[in-house]
Amino acid sequence: MPEPCFIGLDGCKAGWVMVSWSGRADKAPQAAIISGFHDALNSKATCIGVDMPIGFPHRTARSCEALARSFVGPRRSSVFPVPCREAVMADNYASACEINAATLGKKFPKQAFMLFPKMREIDAAITLELQSRVFEVHPEVSFCEMNSQVPLLHAKKTIEGADLRRSLLTANGFPLTRLRHPAWKRSQAADDDILDACACAWSAWRIANGRHTIFPETPEFDARGLRMEINA
Repeated sequence: MPEPCFIGLDGCKAGWVMVSWSGRADKAPQAAIISGFHDALNSKATCIGVDMPIGFPHRTARSCEALARSFVGPRRSSVFPVPCREAVMADNYASACEINAATLGKKFPKQAFMLFPKMREIDAAITLELQSRVFEVHPEVSFCEMNSQVPLLHAKKTIEGADLRRSLLTANGFPLTRLRHPAWKRSQAADDDILDACACAWSAWRIANGRHTIFPETPEFDARGLRMEINA
């Protein structure tokens, strides 16, 4: 029987950081930069955790964001409100905000707009069938779960925050010190992108083993029938 493979995906400047892991503490995880989401889909991954929205609100805001923001406490600003699908397809920020205000009654931060290309990439590829092995994950929720559901005080881009996230991954069975990856420039992927992808892989392992936390507990669905949830 082939060894299971759990993949974590986090967006980066060069595309996506993909971390592949067997789920075993004695086996080295492998990190790579891939150009597109299809590279992960075409792998033999048992479960894929991706730090990007799956499913878009069409009448009211997704409840998973509100629940996740409450869960991570001081890190709530890292959980962006997800716009409606029509806004995500808009060509510019002003138009997208106008569409979202008409649909959901509010605008959204420009940081979310910068993620639109990757949101579209996921939305174009995902299907109801693929949601049996592809799950939306938010790294800050995953790290909070690793920390016994206690919110992290330090942001991920601080020295203290990065050190804490490394120690949490290690303490929770992810062999971070064994992580292998080719040399790449910080202009391609930052250190926090790698740690976030590791957290997504850890959550993918938990999901596959039925040990994960889901927001919300009662499923919500978008206009396409896609589940809207955050897993950790």
